[in-house]
Amino acid sequence: MQQRHDGRRVIVTGAGSGIGQGIVLRMLAEGARVVAADIVEAGLKETVAAAGDHADRLSTVVVDISDETSVAAALTAAREYLGGLDVLVNAAGIMKTARTHEMSLADWNRIIGINLTGTFLMIRESLPTLLESETPVIVNFSSTSAFLSHPYMAAYSATKGGINAMTHSLALEYVKQGLRAVNIVPGGITSGITTQLDVPENADWDLFSRLSGRLNGGALGTPADIAGVVAMVASEDGKYMTGTELRVDGGALM
Repeated sequence: MQQRHDGRRVIVTGAGSGIGQGIVLRMLAEGARVVAADIVEAGLKETVAAAGDHADRLSTVVVDISDETSVAAALTAAREYLGGLDVLVNAAGIMKTARTHEMSLADWNRIIGINLTGTFLMIRESLPTLLESETPVIVNFSSTSAFLSHPYMAAYSATKGGINAMTHSLALEYVKQGLRAVNIVPGGITSGITTQLDVPENADWDLFSRLSGRLNGGALGTPADIAGVVAMVASEDGKYMTGTELRVDGGALM
């Protein structure tokens, strides 16, 4: 495998499972030193076990990205381990479905707080260290939900649309300081968010016609499908990309 990230210093959130874990393993395989961050400590232990011989370049930190104090403490620990920062990957997120007229304000605020505010807090706390890097990169996670209609996902879709806009603004604001910021737009991927999707009672499944892609007979993608794209974007191979989206959805939006 290419060693495009040899010696690069990387933080990945949502790293205890699914896409985040896949990204950690890919970045390690390409030579990076990685801090894996997640709110679930047991998941982080599974990531360390999966890292195998690469675990000597991996550290973990438990963090609640929706909590300002927790994020600050996590970034302090990450900087101490890495000695700097070149790449921040914001893969953490949650989804809760509900009919919009039945969604509680508490659930709405929790989804916004983790997906959108949590991404912002990680970015804000990381930026001063990132900007010391010669090639700083932020990779954020949007979703096809920000571009097409998925039912019962108003809050989730709102967060992903917000991440799109925030990433564009971030890319422009710091372009003269060499920062690149890119959104990854996954479609249906085999992760906890999709395989454990809990839809409202008597949901109309006809409305989910574009949740999966068209490749491979409509099968869901895998975390590795996303991880390879993230590794490219964050490397020199992606050096002419910023303020944009990369859709990895198996053709769902065709």
